[in-house]
Amino acid sequence: MDAVSSIEGRAIPFGAKNVDTDVIIPAHWLKTVSRTGLGKGAFESLRKDPDNIFDRPEYAGAPILIAGDNFGCGSSREHAAWALGDMGIQAVIAPSFSDIFSGNAFKNGILAVELPQEQIDRLMEVAETDPVHIDLENQTVTTPFQDRFHFEIDPFRKHCLLEGLDEIGLTLSSAPAIDTYEQQRAAHMPWLEPTMERT
Repeated sequence: MDAVSSIEGRAIPFGAKNVDTDVIIPAHWLKTVSRTGLGKGAFESLRKDPDNIFDRPEYAGAPILIAGDNFGCGSSREHAAWALGDMGIQAVIAPSFSDIFSGNAFKNGILAVELPQEQIDRLMEVAETDPVHIDLENQTVTTPFQDRFHFEIDPFRKHCLLEGLDEIGLTLSSAPAIDTYEQQRAAHMPWLEPTMERT
């Protein structure tokens, strides 16, 4: 997982409320176990409209999505986070998130930023013409117009995102302690060590 400290660029001013995971990535895309290619299916039903916001040239490659209340509700499919990541989204800003989506986003290196609706409204306005900047270290969202919004984040999640640590990375970061424990266990309890049976 890539480390996340600062995200800057155009933000897609989506703003819709109660967007469920079936809207983010429809069920017929769930047959794959690969994370790549899912970006093509992200928001598929909405992108059937030729004037949809996701395919407008000015938002091509935008790393930030601005959404409404209860983003990511519905099923627990991790593919929703995979699809967002595959389309280049590194952060979603919304007033609230489904707990399961928020957890899946975090585990896949996507920052979920919660801000009050009035601040979301201001960011939606700015995003029409200008970039948005997210500073994870200082927990702020800023704009070129001196807007500065503070957000809260769980300290453990912040640490993992800043260091680029997923669950495997967290385990590997404890490798020296695990090695020491295994050596001590082998010395003090040799009967627990696996043996090779000869045939």
